[in-house]
Amino acid sequence: MRRRFVAGAVAVLAASAGVGALAPSAGAAETVGIKVDAGTSLGTVPSSGVGLNLGFGDEHMGDANVTSLMKAAGVRQLRYPGGSGADEYHWKTHTSGDGKGWIPSNTNFDRFMDIAKKVGAQPILTANYGSGTAQEAADWVKYSNVDKGYGVKYWEIGNEVYGNGHYGNGKGWERDDHADKSPREYGKNLVAYSKAMKAVDPTVKIGAVLTTPGGWPDKEKAPGDTADWNNTVLSIAGSSIDFVIVHWYPGGTTTADLLNTPSRIAATTSELRSLIAKYTGSRAASVEIAVTETDAVGSPALTSQAAALFAPDTYMTWFEQGATHVDWWNLHNGTDQAPTTVHGQTDYQDGGILSAGTCAGGKCQPPRDTTFPTYWGIRSLTALAQPGDTIVKSSSGNSSVTVHAVRSSNGGLNVMLTNKSPENAAEVSLSYAGFTPAAGAVTTVSYGKGDTALTTAERGTAVAQTLPPYSITTLQLKPASGTAGADKPTPAPTPTAPTPVVSASGTTGTRAQAEKGIPVGQPTPSSTSGDLASTGAGNAVTYSAIGGLLVIAAGSVLVLRGRHRKALHGK
Repeated sequence: MRRRFVAGAVAVLAASAGVGALAPSAGAAETVGIKVDAGTSLGTVPSSGVGLNLGFGDEHMGDANVTSLMKAAGVRQLRYPGGSGADEYHWKTHTSGDGKGWIPSNTNFDRFMDIAKKVGAQPILTANYGSGTAQEAADWVKYSNVDKGYGVKYWEIGNEVYGNGHYGNGKGWERDDHADKSPREYGKNLVAYSKAMKAVDPTVKIGAVLTTPGGWPDKEKAPGDTADWNNTVLSIAGSSIDFVIVHWYPGGTTTADLLNTPSRIAATTSELRSLIAKYTGSRAASVEIAVTETDAVGSPALTSQAAALFAPDTYMTWFEQGATHVDWWNLHNGTDQAPTTVHGQTDYQDGGILSAGTCAGGKCQPPRDTTFPTYWGIRSLTALAQPGDTIVKSSSGNSSVTVHAVRSSNGGLNVMLTNKSPENAAEVSLSYAGFTPAAGAVTTVSYGKGDTALTTAERGTAVAQTLPPYSITTLQLKPASGTAGADKPTPAPTPTAPTPVVSASGTTGTRAQAEKGIPVGQPTPSSTSGDLASTGAGNAVTYSAIGGLLVIAAGSVLVLRGRHRKALHGK
């Protein structure tokens, strides 16, 4: 469970800082120029790119209204059985840790697969590395793909294994029962897992856990190490893997910081591609990059509008850089932090896209399964793109407005514009290459601050739009009469050298660091209060010693994150 250990007062101060720092000037803004090159392709929208995390502690993940909401949001991948909880979860017995903690019976693997089918999503599974074995993982592949015919392709080996304490952070947040917790040992065992699992089903794809370039413990070497985590793991297991895994929690002191973080994704991807090329040789082009966890934790906004704007920008930027999967954390989450106010909007400090219906600090969330703005931010992507559509090159003349563009399969062009100013509308002027839009008013699909749904309307033209403050607006353009819309887009040139990763002042940490208020780029200090450090919860709440499930006295589960020292989550 991700337990948020940022003290409430600190969180409030951070939120206040975020609001103040983002207050824009009241003067009239200049028109922002937007350029769309519909003739230059950045790749295709991945078939299962828009993903979401589900945890085995979430007894409501299969409710009919919940699966309908996921399907409507265009979710194409579901990750199971949780974050750090995966390193304690035993699929065959549907137990966690020592097996004494209660787990909902309706969240076992078969039930999860039924949910994935209803949603229309591809599963991605995390095999238990921390307290499991290669044989246990191979048995899971057999049950899934041979006995049941589920055909699960993507398998991660462990969660954030580098958080096991090897880098001087006490016991860390990630369970790892191996006597040797070094990257050498993980690399060696990764090879063993891959061999055992592929012996059962040679078509499965095996993923290696890497540290996010620019974030702790990237580039660190513990006593006895000859290289850092990423170089060590890939040097040993590069020939045994099919994809690499990073988690993207960029955070930010202010909401403006958060909304600027997607600009760092290109450098991060470039370094990952450089590592992949170094250690996988001729296979490098086929080795995928999967971002299996991301959200706005570590910033002032988790459920309010800034987080909603962050979500689609993050997904699309990763896709533009070639990532094949991006999974938001989390479906339901819960929190032990009191709500804050961010730009006049209540932020429930909850990593879920749907309300868990819980209370903290004497204040309660909306009823369970109420959609948070982050849900609508993700759902906005359905207006922009469908799997297989072509992502095309686009650019903005001002960082206050972001743009993403996609050539749809019907020959149209969709352009998503995000106004990052919380107070001022933005005037934008659009120009096109490789596409001639039809004249007249255009169909727009928008999501603005305070909205409770996406709004479709005829508004503005293909060349001029007024964007409301803190809004997402997608233009759905048709080609002008008598034109083909655009020639077949040509691929964008491949970078010849990696872009340097940003310095520590702009690094990305793990969720554990963000939730504890520890600056990224620095080791997580040892905890003096143990894995069940104070969360501020009342005595009506109890934790299992290993599983980390939060159980309310009435018997319902506040779905928690399966990681020690993390925010409340669905395992």
